[in-house]
Amino acid sequence: MRKIVLVSAVSLDGYMEGPDRDISWHRADPAEEVHRHFNDLLPRLGAILYGRVTYEAMTAFWPTADSDPEATEATVEFARVWRDIPKIVYSRTLEHAGWNTTVAREIVPEEVRALKEQPGGDLLLSGADLAAAFLRHDLVDEFRVFVHPALVGAGKPLFPAPGTPASLRFIDSHTFGNGVVLLRHERDRTADA
Repeated sequence: MRKIVLVSAVSLDGYMEGPDRDISWHRADPAEEVHRHFNDLLPRLGAILYGRVTYEAMTAFWPTADSDPEATEATVEFARVWRDIPKIVYSRTLEHAGWNTTVAREIVPEEVRALKEQPGGDLLLSGADLAAAFLRHDLVDEFRVFVHPALVGAGKPLFPAPGTPASLRFIDSHTFGNGVVLLRHERDRTADA
């Protein structure tokens, strides 16, 4: 069965974004190393599940990023893979979406579970509000949290309060050259039973 994998950047003090949706504290350099990581990940995915805000941020840059003459090889590759991969954007207001994207109006847990049972690669989950909703419905199977070496102090937390207790199992970690640390954990549903 496919897994829903929550992927998020977070500050050391637990925020996905600072006040006024500030993400200037994200460490993007060296960009090639981070892009290579995602370029290796994306082709193995079955789809990306976005909230509207994250989807619109991605579509503001990636559909044409490979046409920039100064784009790096990794950026060009990511743009091409991103356009082709199936995407679902959860939005009550978005009228249409391009680049191989389906619009879903509501999170229906039974539909998400049916999506997980389809053949193909895992489903990447991205977007602060969408992640919170999937967590409330206990739909997240794996967490890939990119911890950035920054204290933001306020903003949107990765795990909104009150949270739901859940047992996790450590999978692995990776430290990037820019100081970002990827932590991977999966739900340990046997411990919760």
